Amino acid sequence: MKAVLMRSTGGPEVLAVEQVPEPVPTAGQSLVDVTLAGVNYDDLERRAGDVQPLALPAVLGVDAVGHRRRDGRRVAVLLRAGGGYAQVVVAEDRYTVEVPDYLSDEQAVALLEQGGTAYGALMLAGRLRAGEAVAVSAAAGGVGHLAIQLALALGANPVIGLASTAAKRALVTELGAHRVLDPGTGDLGAQLREASSGGVGLFLDSVGGELTRAALDGLAPFGRLVSIGWRAGGGQAADRCGPVEVSTEALVGRSIGCAGFWMRHVVEDRQLLTGIADELFDLAKRGQLVARIDRTVSLAEVGQAHTALATRATAGKILIDVNREP
Repeated sequence: MKAVLMRSTGGPEVLAVEQVPEPVPTAGQSLVDVTLAGVNYDDLERRAGDVQPLALPAVLGVDAVGHRRRDGRRVAVLLRAGGGYAQVVVAEDRYTVEVPDYLSDEQAVALLEQGGTAYGALMLAGRLRAGEAVAVSAAAGGVGHLAIQLALALGANPVIGLASTAAKRALVTELGAHRVLDPGTGDLGAQLREASSGGVGLFLDSVGGELTRAALDGLAPFGRLVSIGWRAGGGQAADRCGPVEVSTEALVGRSIGCAGFWMRHVVEDRQLLTGIADELFDLAKRGQLVARIDRTVSLAEVGQAHTALATRATAGKILIDVNREP
């Protein structure tokens, strides 16, 4: 089979298509013939060696959709150890959900990982209540554009999206956000308070750094900031986008809270995973949740996809058609 193999950490140039043996399943696993795989920001960090070091050579990719070989059923799979950038994956049965007939492969793979992250951040970590003001950073991104739609479907009001370019802000407006802000202009904390008539009840943060500090300033009393990660970087980039320290004095003084969310803790709870998948797929069936596909690339074009994602040139989900010729 063909796979995108990474023999060393580094830039996109370390990714190369090679012929490799098919994986061999063990108890509790199944082979899946992949149709589409997803590209996620986590893949870029693993490729660079910034987080979760992998045993090399390795195949990246944490989400895919295809047909389970033992019964032909169409399934979406989450791959905690990677392996998705390939024509065949070995999937843990407990991390696999069947795809209903009404849902396309594109929507299934886009919704499960990133939709699950958005839902978990809003509902499990954020404890979203109907009528609360919600703001979402990187609102045109893979998680962000789904979080905007989910917040609307779950009764948030107003829903505020942050996006860095005019084109991305136009997309967030099309998604139904009540207000769209440019995080790079003016006093963002003040803008958030104005847009929410006093302060945001829940802020979903995937950037870190300066934006996180501004978001904390824009929270209402009893408001919560939920982090799903931050953009890696050193030096000045770390200040703009890195992790942020928050004092208990700041939390107590304004009666605000901070939480984090990692999709792994959903994946490890079978009942929670299937329950969230059912909720996401049902919202998709009702037309309240639609994943935007930014682009679909071949295995040979995965490095280009990584570059596009790293330079923030994408809006929505990037997919890999593992059988497409370049």
